[in-house]
Amino acid sequence: MNDRMMKAVLYDRYGGPEVLYTARVPRPEPAPGEVLVKVSAFSVNGGELAVRSGRLRLLSGRSFPQRVGLDFTGEVAVPGAGGTRFTAGDRVWGVLGRTSGFGSAAEYVAVPAERVGRLPEGLDPVAAAALPVATTAVTALRDKAGLRPGERLLVRGAAGGVGNAAVQLGRAYGAEVTALARAANLDFVRGLGAHEAVDHRAVRPAELGRFDVVLDTAGTDLRAFRRLLRPGGRMVTIAFDLRRPVTSLGYLAASAVHGPGRVRFFSGDPTRTHLDDLARQVAEGRLRPAVDTVFPLEETAAAHRALEAGGVRGKYVVRVG
Repeated sequence: MNDRMMKAVLYDRYGGPEVLYTARVPRPEPAPGEVLVKVSAFSVNGGELAVRSGRLRLLSGRSFPQRVGLDFTGEVAVPGAGGTRFTAGDRVWGVLGRTSGFGSAAEYVAVPAERVGRLPEGLDPVAAAALPVATTAVTALRDKAGLRPGERLLVRGAAGGVGNAAVQLGRAYGAEVTALARAANLDFVRGLGAHEAVDHRAVRPAELGRFDVVLDTAGTDLRAFRRLLRPGGRMVTIAFDLRRPVTSLGYLAASAVHGPGRVRFFSGDPTRTHLDDLARQVAEGRLRPAVDTVFPLEETAAAHRALEAGGVRGKYVVRVG
């Protein structure tokens, strides 16, 4: 078998999960400042589903084939040139940067060294693939919202990839955590540390009370959730309404300059510093991986289909090695 080739997940047109297929493609060669990682596992993220479906084709273009996979765990295969701090065999995790696009759904990935961190000792690499996205929750709560002990925190989408991490971190930071999730997932989010778990289909936002910090992972009904802020409250969202992108992004921009309770919007783009900080959060017991189901690489389409169906508890992870 040609060791210059590898398996990867591709698609040749926009559409549902059925457009995904596994093929053999050339193995990447690391450029100066990059490392080549032999991938153990990756997780499925909502953003790549939106791209694959074509809802963001104005940004993703019409050049095919395209790839999927944003985060990864694995081992360094080739440290690369340019003075990286890694050696072959190092256990690592990371997230491809915004300019790199997708591509971790493969046996190997070449990635800038500043996007790679060392995997915490004792952490299973497959389970660990559920955690790189948690850098977004750390940034949202600690850096963007400045969450303080004793404050009331509302996490919308609390059972998902970012949401479950936010529940755990909010509790660790000393906040009083209210988790919004599906009815079937209420016990799950309570187990993560939520003080109160609420079925998001059974209540209207106005019935939830007032909060110091609202973390939104859905991007819809932002006005309604913004009204829940106490004086001095902060709202952070990591999503916008894909059904009405122009209107939704316009509202987010306007909220920065009009009225109290600015809605802070950001898209996670973690570097090694974020990944090393995440490793400390894990080591200190603030955070643990939450894996719903593990799929083999050849069933990546099934993992996409499961995430689109809703109801995930933590992350869907795809095992590569």
